[in-house]
Amino acid sequence: MPKPRTKTGEKNLISQRLIELRREKGLSQRDLAEKLQLAGYDMDKNVITRIETNKRYVTDLELKALNEIFGVSYEYLIDGRNRD
Repeated sequence: MPKPRTKTGEKNLISQRLIELRREKGLSQRDLAEKLQLAGYDMDKNVITRIETNKRYVTDLELKALNEIFGVSYEYLIDGRNRD
């Protein structure tokens, strides 16, 4: 069974919003990975790169981690609505 993708063939829905949020906070991918690891999430720079370049699916735990780090809603991460 093929893995799900968006209509345009992307593997996740959050790549562009993740880039925007990270840049708004002035974080490099490495900085974000460090923040996530300090918060107890096993996400390194390579994971963030692959998510941002749409080469990787995102797990529910990763969504939760990004939600906590950036203080945005799940809806915002997924579809750009309800940022807070």
